[in-house]
Amino acid sequence: MKTIICSYEECNVKAAQQIRRILEKKPDAVLALSAGRTPRGLYEELSRLCAQGELSFKDARLFAVTEFEGVDEELSCRHMLESCFVQKTDIDPKNCHFLSPETIADYDAQIKAEGGLDVAVLGLGANAHIGYNEPAVPYDSLSHRQKLTDATKRQNAAVFGSEDEVPEYGYTMGIYTLVWANEIMVLAFGEEKCDAVHKMLYGRNDSSVPAAFLQIPRDVTVYLDHEAASKA
Repeated sequence: MKTIICSYEECNVKAAQQIRRILEKKPDAVLALSAGRTPRGLYEELSRLCAQGELSFKDARLFAVTEFEGVDEELSCRHMLESCFVQKTDIDPKNCHFLSPETIADYDAQIKAEGGLDVAVLGLGANAHIGYNEPAVPYDSLSHRQKLTDATKRQNAAVFGSEDEVPEYGYTMGIYTLVWANEIMVLAFGEEKCDAVHKMLYGRNDSSVPAAFLQIPRDVTVYLDHEAASKA
């Protein structure tokens, strides 16, 4: 696991360059992209590079990492990815796949049919979840419906107006789905993530700390600002 510690802005630039290198080698790369606040800066940088003609997503394929169950469109992970990434790059909307009650059963089969994930872009939950794989989710989990913990609800309370308004369930790529990506990128920013970062880097790779399973794959790059890295 490679750790890069720098400013928030530098992290996003360096992470964007990693994706750029992937696309240069494989223009039709399969991307697993997370929603939420953490990757927004990265998507802004990728959109800027795309607008300047420095990289292209026209042949790339996108699979969303997560989705909430039963939410209005404007609060969905799909809406965030479409508004922050799909609509601001040249990726073909026909090549974009999203989790839903209708797609969850065949999601891993779709990924396999596209050749597997070339890169997974992940955030890190305050309780060290990845995707919405909460503590106690087993290593061999595939994409599934997941009950959200109170910690995850608190983390998303601002988006929904209150913790009580956050859905009880979400959909997520499983841990096994994610760790088999050819490359994995984790972004974590702010002091509130420093405990989760420590657990990810040094915790036992068992289901009590989902992110610690990222110690297993060979090609994992973690981008941290100085606050998130304060206990690393």
